[in-house]
Amino acid sequence: MADLLFEKAASLDRTDPLARFRAEFHSKPGEIYLDGNSLGLLSRRAEATVQHLLTEWRALGINGWTDGQPPWIGLADEIAQVLGPLIGAQADQICVTGSTTANLHQLLATLFDPTDKRRIILGDALNFSSDAHAITSHLRLRGLDPDTHYREVKSRDGRTLNDDDIIAAMTPDVQLAVLPAVLFTSGQLLEIGRLTREAHARGVLIGWDCSHSIGAVPHALEAAGADFAFWCSYKYLNAGPGAVGGLFLHRRHHSRGPGMAGWWGVKPERRFSMSHQHEPANGAAALQIGTPHLLSLAPLRGSLEIITEAGGIAPLRTKSLALTSFLMEAIDELLPNQGFTIVTPREEVRRGGHVALAHPGAWQICQALKSVRVIPDFRPPDVIRLAPAPLYNTFTDCIEAVRRLRKLVDTDAHRAFPPGREIVT
Repeated sequence: MADLLFEKAASLDRTDPLARFRAEFHSKPGEIYLDGNSLGLLSRRAEATVQHLLTEWRALGINGWTDGQPPWIGLADEIAQVLGPLIGAQADQICVTGSTTANLHQLLATLFDPTDKRRIILGDALNFSSDAHAITSHLRLRGLDPDTHYREVKSRDGRTLNDDDIIAAMTPDVQLAVLPAVLFTSGQLLEIGRLTREAHARGVLIGWDCSHSIGAVPHALEAAGADFAFWCSYKYLNAGPGAVGGLFLHRRHHSRGPGMAGWWGVKPERRFSMSHQHEPANGAAALQIGTPHLLSLAPLRGSLEIITEAGGIAPLRTKSLALTSFLMEAIDELLPNQGFTIVTPREEVRRGGHVALAHPGAWQICQALKSVRVIPDFRPPDVIRLAPAPLYNTFTDCIEAVRRLRKLVDTDAHRAFPPGREIVT
């Protein structure tokens, strides 16, 4: 069966329309990198745009803000234009700024408006911890008790969320909900359109953490009517460790002043007037706070050039689904009765860009995989995440990774590694 899967992989690789982009990325010979949902690989294009900015900084100094190619002063706005098709929104609703958690703080400060009847923020028990930290700390700043005013939707199976349970939790005391587009552990893709409609029907504002979906899953945030969203760019957007984040604010909220104001959120023509009166820029750009992070914006510009040349998000999604489907097929065929359980939903409409594989020895297996040059990551308590990225991974990568995994468990090689401890990757 393994031989047939290798033949199938080779055939799929030969006809892959995105195959030419693999050469754009720095990868190590013999290594299979399946951790792009934590940190995407460095591309030659991103490397070049960083070097270009450094060269301009050396040559131009402060004049780079106006004389750079492109001028640095408008780089965040230029990138917002390119990001628009990835999230399904016009650029005036996009702000390229900050980091994921800082942007959530800004959005909560701008949109959370508790009343006597609506004072609850709704989240979920499976979301990335930083979202919960931001929500609870924001409630404290507002003089509200998180134990009373933050509610989490529970999971029935510890892996996924049920849409009906989320909707049932949108009770009349909820003012705002924050949910993940894709769950960072299981890779479940939530039904954004339906949940947004149901939230609005109940008078609830709703926003989406797109950190594990942007660049892997097409979004139509504007058409869906989402109130807000936020994301990072170092995963599937391949913009580098700690790269600049982004946020979406639906234009129905543009009349609100920013919850946290700063000088870069002022109208561009008034930014250098140094007036103490804050005159908000038009659209989501008003949520900018400080000077853009140029050295963090530069690699994102380069990485987005590749995505644009690849045809945008549609072909990436097509290949991503094909890769994860093939990876699950290989796991089913080569790892039966080995204690592994695929916890990612099988249905394409419910699946993000990675496959989550549960096993009691997940930590040890992850370390063993690294020793044979397969790079996964671990999420407590028992999940191995495998993320084949459509721009640089192949179908042969998928089957070869599973073959190496099978060899490890057949020989009990993973047991040579010390059992579980938590790690951040």
